[in-house]
Amino acid sequence: MCSAICSRLSGSSGLALGVLGVGNIGMVHLKSALSMAAVDVRAAADAMPENRTRAERAGVPQTYDDYTTLLDAEELDAAVVALPPFLHADAVERAAENDVDVFVEKPLARSSEEADNLLETARKAGIAVGVDHTLRYQPDMIGVKSEYEDGTVGHVPYASITRLNDGPLGRPPVEHAPPSWPLDADAAGGGSLLELGIHCFDVLEWLFGDLEVRDATTGTTLDIPVEDAATVLLRAPETETTITLHCGSYQWEQLPEVNTRLRLEGVTGTISNQDHLPGNFYASAAKSALSNVASRVTGSESDVFGPTFYLQAHYEALSAFCDAIRNGDRPPVDGQDGKRSLELAETAYELAAAGDDTELETMEVTR
Repeated sequence: MCSAICSRLSGSSGLALGVLGVGNIGMVHLKSALSMAAVDVRAAADAMPENRTRAERAGVPQTYDDYTTLLDAEELDAAVVALPPFLHADAVERAAENDVDVFVEKPLARSSEEADNLLETARKAGIAVGVDHTLRYQPDMIGVKSEYEDGTVGHVPYASITRLNDGPLGRPPVEHAPPSWPLDADAAGGGSLLELGIHCFDVLEWLFGDLEVRDATTGTTLDIPVEDAATVLLRAPETETTITLHCGSYQWEQLPEVNTRLRLEGVTGTISNQDHLPGNFYASAAKSALSNVASRVTGSESDVFGPTFYLQAHYEALSAFCDAIRNGDRPPVDGQDGKRSLELAETAYELAAAGDDTELETMEVTR
């Protein structure tokens, strides 16, 4: 990998980057990359004209209506793959044909089998694969890990994590039809378990080592084709920790202030991510919200990449990937990590399908 990337970077002002897909999360990655001094954003691609217009307003010098055209036309070192999951494998294959390393939005693929094929394509081409698992980069999760590794609470026999989000139709009242692919199990690979639970699997293995899925249930609160809630029972053999995981997408008018809650019950104390939130969490979020409200009034573009808690984690994840590529190193969260989270999700799906109709009690982590 290093020989190709180093030769392309020689004489360049920064890592030449393209962004494939500039919808919601793609714009976050785009604005993150545009703010990085050592990254040169060359182009963005999206099938939707309005998304290309947003990218151009953000400062992208060139846009394309097809990601394959972008990859063939531009001399890139790396590309962000922020496309729907059913396009990830093809985008990586096209990037591999052009010797372009990739940073792929989660989930890496729709299944572990598809992930295997994707990673084999990357291996044969000698390109690196990173995955956008951002919980590792949130300061509250970093604080939990640091406190846990300090050993101040001793052995942790039990832990729980909850990750929640807006429902698939958006916050009520629903005014516009949602994109079709998140509600298509074949296109997305699944529902909330892949959209939200995949992050939880990754951060839990980051904390506790390899996990075993012991039981699971999935369900729907709306009449939709994919699950919008899931509860999973896990075991970490290395640390002898039992863990409950709940993820769900609900039609709330207002989300909880923090949408991920992690709690470790140690024998001499408790660790909670609530205790590691930045002091300026609410102030920075309010500042960005007011700024975006003002931009809507004036007709200017909202600042998707503002100094907010969640978006900063996306910035750090992409920055770490770019640093690794620039230095010829393995990405800190690589394709194998992405595949591992998919394997855990698949096991949960299998256990949920094999179980009876009795639903596990939905567990909410409370402070």
